[in-house]
Amino acid sequence: SSGDALALYEQAATPALLASARAVRDRAKGRTVSYSRKVFIPLTTLCRDYCGYCTFRKDPEEPGAHFMTPEEVLALAEAGGKAGCKEALFSLGDRPEAIFPEARAFLHGQGYARTLEYLAAMCEMVLERTGLLPHANPGLMPFDDLKRLKRSNASVGIMLENISPRLLHKGLAHWRAPDKVPALRLRTIEDAGRLGIPFTTGILIGIGETPAERFDSLAAIRTLHERYGHIQEVIVQNFRAKPGTRMAEHADAELEDLLRTLAVARLMLPASMNLQAPPNLSYSDFPRLLEAGINDWGGISPVTLDFINPEAAWPQIATLEAATRAAGLELRERLAIYPEFIEKQGCVDVRMAGPIGRLQDGQGYARLGESRMNGTMTGTTRLPSASTEIDAALRAAAPSVARILGSVLEGSELNLESARALCNAEGGDLSALVCVADELRHRQAGDAITYVVNRNINFTNVCTVGCSFCGFSRGPRASDAYFLTLDEVAAKAGDAAARGATEVCIQGGLPRDLDGWFYRDILRVIKRAVPEMHIHAFSPMEIANGVDRTGLPLGEYLAMLKSEGLGSIPGTAAEILDDEVRLKLSPNKLPVARWVEIIRAAHALGIPTTSTMMYGHVETVEHRLRHMLLLREIQKETGGFTEFVPLGFVHPNTRLYRDGEAQPGATRREHVVVHAVARLFLGAAIPNLQVSWVKMGFDASLDCLRAGANDFSGTLMEESISKSAGATFGEYVAPEEFRARIRSIGRVPAERTTTYGIRRTFSAEDGAERVIPRLRMAGEQDSHRPVVGY
Repeated sequence: SSGDALALYEQAATPALLASARAVRDRAKGRTVSYSRKVFIPLTTLCRDYCGYCTFRKDPEEPGAHFMTPEEVLALAEAGGKAGCKEALFSLGDRPEAIFPEARAFLHGQGYARTLEYLAAMCEMVLERTGLLPHANPGLMPFDDLKRLKRSNASVGIMLENISPRLLHKGLAHWRAPDKVPALRLRTIEDAGRLGIPFTTGILIGIGETPAERFDSLAAIRTLHERYGHIQEVIVQNFRAKPGTRMAEHADAELEDLLRTLAVARLMLPASMNLQAPPNLSYSDFPRLLEAGINDWGGISPVTLDFINPEAAWPQIATLEAATRAAGLELRERLAIYPEFIEKQGCVDVRMAGPIGRLQDGQGYARLGESRMNGTMTGTTRLPSASTEIDAALRAAAPSVARILGSVLEGSELNLESARALCNAEGGDLSALVCVADELRHRQAGDAITYVVNRNINFTNVCTVGCSFCGFSRGPRASDAYFLTLDEVAAKAGDAAARGATEVCIQGGLPRDLDGWFYRDILRVIKRAVPEMHIHAFSPMEIANGVDRTGLPLGEYLAMLKSEGLGSIPGTAAEILDDEVRLKLSPNKLPVARWVEIIRAAHALGIPTTSTMMYGHVETVEHRLRHMLLLREIQKETGGFTEFVPLGFVHPNTRLYRDGEAQPGATRREHVVVHAVARLFLGAAIPNLQVSWVKMGFDASLDCLRAGANDFSGTLMEESISKSAGATFGEYVAPEEFRARIRSIGRVPAERTTTYGIRRTFSAEDGAERVIPRLRMAGEQDSHRPVVGY
């Protein structure tokens, strides 16, 4: 309660109070402290309020009085985008047109009657032209203006400052400031809650309020959040006296006062609340704010001043990171909307889903090292390299992360809670995760990096399923639609064998009139043409289609395919094994239960399958982990998975991305984390972890091969599905190139069969090869002979 809060503030010993606040922060928020990289856009300095502490607001005749033109707004936003900013923070005076003819004249010249209308138009322009996410902070906002701003803003804000109307009295901080009436500001915050807008608010301390009034203000904020659940962060900002203001001689809020107020706020507000204090207003003492339980530094600009507090420079982001790390915490860049509000029902307007998705990573934070300007993603992500000394890597990690990794090294099975923690890994934690994943790869799969010489044969691109993530499918009347004849399929298989392939991978679209026995006929013609070829064919979706069209029971249909030469099944059509996600991706796709039923039935008949996961689209980290958990449970029951293949979403030519419903794939860091966590989560059950070079490219694939993966996938010879979706990494890799890239990271190349029998290995140094006796896997039907010499 406010009374309890006041008692703590007045009576608790500072060390105990701060320790309690940190404990709540650490339990609820973990070790992450966030910030937003922003460009500060001061749309207008004209304001009808005369707050006693403000140097931002101006009358028209004063130096610095200005209304930014659209050209000036756009130029500043573009400069921010080029500097890596993802947030455009609009700050401005309250309703200057109400008292200044100059403001009305400017707005009329731009075609607007009110400042809030102009603000909304500028937010829409910046969002559309630069991709930066606007966050408007204009003061009081009526319901209809808030409703319009939600269409173009990731979040909106207004500082409550203080709930006490006493501060409106003559000579006090809010005298001559009609927009600082507490009831009006509370109404704006409540209206934002009614609209589900992710909202920023907070209090300003040291402006003449009493401690009791501070905590009454926080209680009012808490009440509104409990009612609507929309307040994404609370700022506790300390007063700094500025020359030329009525309060120029007023004492600054002292650091200990700020720390104690922050600590009580952390204890008073919901534990899940994001608590922020501006670092620039504490000057060189800013690292101490972490002692009071904050978990966010607010917006930091590499481009613009803090125009509200121009005397207080932003700390360099590198300085911020060093201070955060020195406190045993990890700095992480977020967007203008916090991760938990991206997924919260009703918080993101449909028009904002795409712009937010393009800038977020799989956990809702900012995509590391990347910015968006004029539709182009720029920048790179630098990944820490793994230490070869596991002990040193664990010592450099956070104790909680080191405990998890150490436990897995000792043979414990990774659970969901621990896996979630590892998915947040950055810096030293990420280095330790990579190192441990690589060590487990060594123990579970050996030191060879394998590949298979194979060919993809996508027999048709005609499909009626309508998956929104697919760029491959075509309607039957499309100019580039095709359907290979059986003779053409056999010819492609024969050509693959002549070029050294030991496997053909057969998949295609699902035309409306496809004969249910067509899959059987494909197997027959390939086996007649190339009897020794391993046929890796037909996703569970295609199996279900064949069952439906032939009327055969599932087990009988699979047994028939096996007798006709089916060697193994690709575990694709899995995407994310969560029915809600699958409904977003493709309402006509197999439900999870049917996918699992087909996989288990294949395994029961001795038909091995791969397992896959498509990530980087609309799913969350939780979806990924539960997907992997289900695969692990199936493998424990059946032992039929030969490998796990994480498949990064390829976005450019997909409807899902064009409609603004998906992020543009995963970042390079996410690729590494997904593969490393997969090694820890699945490696004991599914020891082979494959990279998809056609989806990630070679550099990211090599990163993942250093982070727990042990297989480079196949040469493909012909690849259509990823290329159609927009992949740019090629259609074919010669075995010699695989070997060269494997050697470039100091590992041993090895050619394998589909089911991971080793056909031959090659020296890590000079490419000389030696023939290895072939290992057979359960369920393997083909009988490859070692081939010597290239």
